[in-house]
Amino acid sequence: MDWSSVIADPVLSGLPFKIELNEWGKIVMSPASNAHGMLQTAIVVLLKEQLPSGKAFVECSIQTSKNVKVADVVWCSNEFFRQHGKSTPYTESPEIVVEVASPSNRLAELVEKRVLYFEKGAQEVWICEETGDMIFYRMDGRLAESVACPGFPQKVEA
Repeated sequence: MDWSSVIADPVLSGLPFKIELNEWGKIVMSPASNAHGMLQTAIVVLLKEQLPSGKAFVECSIQTSKNVKVADVVWCSNEFFRQHGKSTPYTESPEIVVEVASPSNRLAELVEKRVLYFEKGAQEVWICEETGDMIFYRMDGRLAESVACPGFPQKVEA
């Protein structure tokens, strides 16, 4: 199955789950909680406040070497948006990609997604733990704070 088929399928569009495709083209679904959605929203609001010259949004599909992954939150520069617009999925990663951890996420899955986003050009990948604690990464390792968005809080309140 390819991403355009997923997007066009009326049955899949009505599911209350985040949908991704694994490397074999199989659908992977993750149930989202209200707390998860609140953390996503809080991160988007903070990104829009702190980096107003770009776009921050949720549920961004990115074509990776292991098929389509859907990042919980992204921020992209105006230049990235001029190049890629609303294409779905993006063939390159926005500059900042955020995954909000949930009970259904395994650490290995989040590590793998981080690697995949960096392979597609992300400058930073952030993990928001269920507690709202933020972990920031660049390709060369963990950061004490974001370089791309200095001053972003270490903990997000949902």
